[in-house]
Amino acid sequence: MKLGILSTAPRCYSTRRLQQAAEERGHKVKILNTLRFTLNLEEGEPDLFFRSKRLGYYDAILPRIGASISYFGTAVVRQFEQMDVYTPNTANGIMNSRDKLRSTQILSRHDIGIPHTTFVRDRADVLPAIERLGGAPVVIKILEGTQGVGVILAETTKVAEAIIETLQHSKQNVLVQKFIRESKGKDIRAFVVGDTVIASMRRVAQGDEFRSNVHRGGKTEPVKLSPEYMETAVRAAQIMGLRVAGVDMLEGDDGPQVMEVNSSPGLEGIEGATGLDIAGAIIDYMASQVNFPEIDVRQRLTVSPGVGVAEIVIPEGSELVGKTIMESGLKDREFTVLNVHRGITVISNPNGARVLESDDRLLCYGKLDAMRDLIPMKKQRKRKAKAKKLDPQLIQDLGAVE
Repeated sequence: MKLGILSTAPRCYSTRRLQQAAEERGHKVKILNTLRFTLNLEEGEPDLFFRSKRLGYYDAILPRIGASISYFGTAVVRQFEQMDVYTPNTANGIMNSRDKLRSTQILSRHDIGIPHTTFVRDRADVLPAIERLGGAPVVIKILEGTQGVGVILAETTKVAEAIIETLQHSKQNVLVQKFIRESKGKDIRAFVVGDTVIASMRRVAQGDEFRSNVHRGGKTEPVKLSPEYMETAVRAAQIMGLRVAGVDMLEGDDGPQVMEVNSSPGLEGIEGATGLDIAGAIIDYMASQVNFPEIDVRQRLTVSPGVGVAEIVIPEGSELVGKTIMESGLKDREFTVLNVHRGITVISNPNGARVLESDDRLLCYGKLDAMRDLIPMKKQRKRKAKAKKLDPQLIQDLGAVE
């Protein structure tokens, strides 16, 4: 495999370890300064120049894109994608994970624990937003901070208001998150490669510092994760569109709470804590993908007019409930069921004897118009009502009215 590592820091630990692991396995590897690329766009022939010379052929690239060059860096990664060069982390995946608001929005529609978060711009909306989080203390984050920079714990509502106002005055977009007290000063970093957590560690803050980042002096220790934590980490990385990722989670009373999915996770801390060859695992995974890469079927199977991939949700009371896939008539309509999502379980390539249940989500390939006929009219989503304590005087007044 001929591998290009996209990095502006060739001497940093992670870049050197990845280069070393690739060379030990007999691969050709070169570190390419991301900022020295030129994108060349012509009809039917996307191309790249490096240091003003046409770039030679590469089997794969491994992006190590820093936050300061996100826009240009992801443009380079996207160009490699257009040239059919394999990358474990796509440009969209990197951009999704880099923006804290965007990544939280994406995760929020899935059954994955995340800290209750709010995003507010108008000063008049700050107090109501903090109240919805349960009041102070709250954690305030700027959207594109890294390594703990721009993460502040506000102990009181007045302090939170002042911090938010100051940050907004300096043109910073900020998130406000519920403070997970039981996980103060510690978090979990799960390192995901492909569909497996290959290593994990707990980071613990030192002294009065509540941020556990290693760059903030946090100490690391290896930790064995439960199946719930491992599944959460893998699903979060996949939802972001990343095959190599560091997933940071808080240990909440209700289970794992995903804080962040990092598309360029550092190797020094986790290799030091676990003693594992993380760099080697990444290279091995990439080598296995070069000749037979995983693809996003929803991007590749929509080339024929009217044919594509869609998700069919089986509502309660549907005529399909209780029938097998064979009995359902889906194959008669020329649908191929790629997988069935049932709760947190994914049944891939289900056979015809699989019995369908209400709330099953079927990922199907076939004629889109025919699939639409199976989907009932969308009902207006009802918001969850939160119970409120009634004022005793109001209860008395209501009794008097009756």
